[in-house]
Amino acid sequence: MNNAIHRFSDLFSQLGLPNDPESIANFLAENRGMAHGMRLPEAPYWSAAQAQFLSEALHQDADWSGWVDRLSHALQHPPRKPAGIKPKA
Repeated sequence: MNNAIHRFSDLFSQLGLPNDPESIANFLAENRGMAHGMRLPEAPYWSAAQAQFLSEALHQDADWSGWVDRLSHALQHPPRKPAGIKPKA
């Protein structure tokens, strides 16, 4: 396994997606919940190449697998609100 250190934004680059914070937030907001109950590579918003990369990263427990797991979690669950922030009335 490669000991490279990756960031969440690097995963977006690897997938050929914009990797700036605003683009990542927009991608998550637009696609969150769309693939509920599906494995991440099976989600409808991936190209064949992206789905293959995600599947291989998970199957081979590659150095990307931790970030792929985090991406899956972010797309399956609503974002957490920072502590101390109350909902608007």
